[in-house]
Amino acid sequence: MARGSGARRPRSTLAVRGQPPAAVGSEGLVRRDLRHLAGYAPIEPPAALSQETGLEPARIIKLDGNENPYGPSPRARAALASLDCAHLYPDPEQRELRRALADYLGVGAEHIVAGAGSDDLLDLLARLFLAPGDRIINCVPTFGMYSFLAEVQGARVTEVRRTPDHEVDVEAVARALDRRTKLIFLAAPNNPTGNLLPRKHLERLLELPIVVVVDEAYVEFSGTAGFAALVPGHSNLVVLRTFSKWAGLAGLRVGYGVFPPPIAARLMLIKQPYNVNVAAQAAALASLEDVAHLLRNVQRLVKERERLYGKLSRLPFLEALPSRANFILCRLLRGEAASLHQRLRQRGIFVRYFDTPLLRQHLRISAGRPEDTDAVIATLKEFGREL
Repeated sequence: MARGSGARRPRSTLAVRGQPPAAVGSEGLVRRDLRHLAGYAPIEPPAALSQETGLEPARIIKLDGNENPYGPSPRARAALASLDCAHLYPDPEQRELRRALADYLGVGAEHIVAGAGSDDLLDLLARLFLAPGDRIINCVPTFGMYSFLAEVQGARVTEVRRTPDHEVDVEAVARALDRRTKLIFLAAPNNPTGNLLPRKHLERLLELPIVVVVDEAYVEFSGTAGFAALVPGHSNLVVLRTFSKWAGLAGLRVGYGVFPPPIAARLMLIKQPYNVNVAAQAAALASLEDVAHLLRNVQRLVKERERLYGKLSRLPFLEALPSRANFILCRLLRGEAASLHQRLRQRGIFVRYFDTPLLRQHLRISAGRPEDTDAVIATLKEFGREL
């Protein structure tokens, strides 16, 4: 993803000691290893998609970001509406939020650190552990943020391909380690394949001399309790979660992690002091008081996921993968996935396409409202007749 640099300023006439004038300039000061870094490709908001298609925002069917179409709980909405502290900095120690999360999870508050989404915590972990030349293990295909953040730190990414059924190849991971390998990131359920991480695989990985980071962004849709309760018993296990998906707070950016206390303490030292804003904290606290309501919405999405999977499975030109998250990954058996993705966009239907070698013939479709499922299936049937 290209990043705009804005208008150029006139070159300074001030010389830098030891350099000829021609060498002065911001581009020459950028880290060499970042000059050709490919950025993470994010999704676009409805307003931008509306402008692209010429359709009114209400006609956009947005199934590309695994967002929760039912939004925040009523209590979270009320907390935001009554917010009276926006003029004050948030608590840098996250005291109230950390206590509430500790109670919710049944672990001590010393294990908890919150962030501006779980991406913030992934970034903090990369900054804490990775020096230039260090390595991470990345079990592909998986969430693109892991390799991106490692590369920003100047670290190297060792890719270990998953098995044909998208399981982590644990023994291949063990063989791939070297003395500079520090971290392994594992999404559970995996994004974008939707499969779980078996506990026996996690236990084997925890025997390795690395920090195992389990990213549970979709755990509430999985029908499992996840692995947060295991963290107090392991010095090298981290579990990350987010309010973005199950609680409908993606736009507020609030996530949290369960860490061994020594790691949590170091993260609290290196994080931005006010990384969780007061609106995000208020909405998260209110969400934790309205869990039953939010889990009913989760069940609505799980039901719709299964309906979407059933309908996709009956399309002869697609292979749909079973999922324990709130999305379905599909492999296109005929035609080109990139072309189909673009045609759907032109109709105002936005799904996720990954321009990577292992996923080039795949589309990921979020579970949405029943009418979203009906629209995407009808359009796929129409286009499928031409493949």
